[in-house]
Amino acid sequence: MSDWKPKRFWKQAAVAEMAEGYTVELDGRQVRTPAKEPLLLPTRALAEAIAAEWNAQEKEVDPTSMPYTRTANAAIDKVRIQHGEVADMLAAYGDSDLLCYRADSPAELTERQAQTWDPVLDWAAETLGARLLPIQGVMHQPQPSGALETLTRRVHALNPFQLAAFHDLVSLSGSLVLGFAAALNWREADEIWQISRLDETWQEEQWGPDEEARALAALKRMAFLHAKAVYDIST
Repeated sequence: MSDWKPKRFWKQAAVAEMAEGYTVELDGRQVRTPAKEPLLLPTRALAEAIAAEWNAQEKEVDPTSMPYTRTANAAIDKVRIQHGEVADMLAAYGDSDLLCYRADSPAELTERQAQTWDPVLDWAAETLGARLLPIQGVMHQPQPSGALETLTRRVHALNPFQLAAFHDLVSLSGSLVLGFAAALNWREADEIWQISRLDETWQEEQWGPDEEARALAALKRMAFLHAKAVYDIST
C-alpha cells in the first residue's frame, strides 16, 4: 500500500468566486482540505495558482508538486485554528534574531556582518518602528521590550495565509527581521535569502564547499522564494 497514489478523477480545475472569497472546484465540486474544511481563499491570485497545480496533475496526483495547495491547507487546517500560538512562536525569533548575533573574530567576518546586517536593522527601526541591537558572541541578551512588542503586534496582524507563508520566511532565514524585510519588499527575496546565509557563505569560503550542505541550502532557498510568492498573492 505504500506505493499507492491517488488518481486524477477530474477533467478541469477552475476558480469560483464565493461570498467568503474564492475557491477551487474540480468539475464543479469544491476542493476541501485534508481536514475536510472548504478550501476558502482570500484572493483570486492564490486560487488561480492552486487551480493551476490541480490542472497540472496527470494520471496520478503528486502532492509534492503542489506547494500552493499545501500552504493553503496548512493555513486553513492549522494556522487559522492556532493563529495566536503561531504568531507568538514567530515573534519570539525577534529576541534571538540571527542579525543580532555577531562574531567577535575574525575581523573580516565581523566587518562583513556589520556591513550586510546593520542596514536591515536600520530598515526595521525606520519602517517597522523596532530597533533591535547587535550583540557580540552567542550568549543570549534580551532585546528592548518595546521593539519586541511592536514586532509581535505586526505578526499578529497577519491573516492566516500570510502567517503560513511568513512562518517559512522567518524559520528558514532564522530571522524575524528578514522575514518582514522579504514580506515588505525591502530587497528582492533572493537577495534577502543570501543575506541570511552570510555565515554559511563565509564558512564555505574558508573551508570549501560541502555538496550535501549546498543541496540542502538549494531546497531551503526554493522554499523561501515560494513562501514569498504565497505571501504576495495572499494579501
